[in-house]
Amino acid sequence: MKPRQEGLSMCIAYSVGRGGRNDLADVAAVQVLLNLNLGRFTSRGLGLLKPDGRIGPKTLERIEAFETEVMKLRASDALIAPGDATIAALLAGLEPGPTKDKLSIVLPLAAESRIERYFEPLRTGMIKYGITSPLQMAHFIAQLGHESGSLLYCEEIASGDAYEGRRDLGNTEPGDGRRFKGRGLIQLTGRANYAAYSKYTGINYVGQPELLASDPQAAVDVACWFWVDRGLPKLAEADDVKAVTRRINGGYNGLDDRMANLRRAKALLGL
Repeated sequence: MKPRQEGLSMCIAYSVGRGGRNDLADVAAVQVLLNLNLGRFTSRGLGLLKPDGRIGPKTLERIEAFETEVMKLRASDALIAPGDATIAALLAGLEPGPTKDKLSIVLPLAAESRIERYFEPLRTGMIKYGITSPLQMAHFIAQLGHESGSLLYCEEIASGDAYEGRRDLGNTEPGDGRRFKGRGLIQLTGRANYAAYSKYTGINYVGQPELLASDPQAAVDVACWFWVDRGLPKLAEADDVKAVTRRINGGYNGLDDRMANLRRAKALLGL
């Protein structure tokens, strides 16, 4: 029987493997972790698993091989539970520091192309704005991962008509609702917010709001700016995911998904 690692943050919510619940995001996270530990296997010629979130013979065989070859267990049941010794061993095999692969574990449903597009802007932007403590990094990535649909969307899917005439957002001109709908990885919304960010950067995003969606540097930078401008560092340092979510969202929409991202981020950061 594999021991449970007390105090270890769990990067999966439910069991993965033979007879497990096998939620899509959990399986994808385990598949990425197994790929990142490929060099530790004694068997040669092993290929990379496709991190598609679907459990199958290849993933089950790789779990068994990791537990018997790397962990030196006498036998494997090909079942990983949240926080057990296999998760600890997988995490121990990761290289230190931020990497694209680690980002793909936190956001296991993000396409590889989106990881490639946003990893470097995120790394530099977070340093620029001082989002560098483990708790801040974990909460920041967890939140923008949800807000952007795992880095898929940098522009709100809705038309923006719901924001028309919203004076609390500074939308005082006809068409402002559509013009200043949510953009960037944390969905900046409203003429007033676009104007504030334009003033901060010296770039006229009021005149060209679409740049916050089309330019990956701007999409990340505005998210970092929003994080600091809205006082989110203090809430993140208090590890209050509900307060962080409410400050960003105005409510608790998608709280479970935000918490799942946060759990994986914490596991990778040793929190």
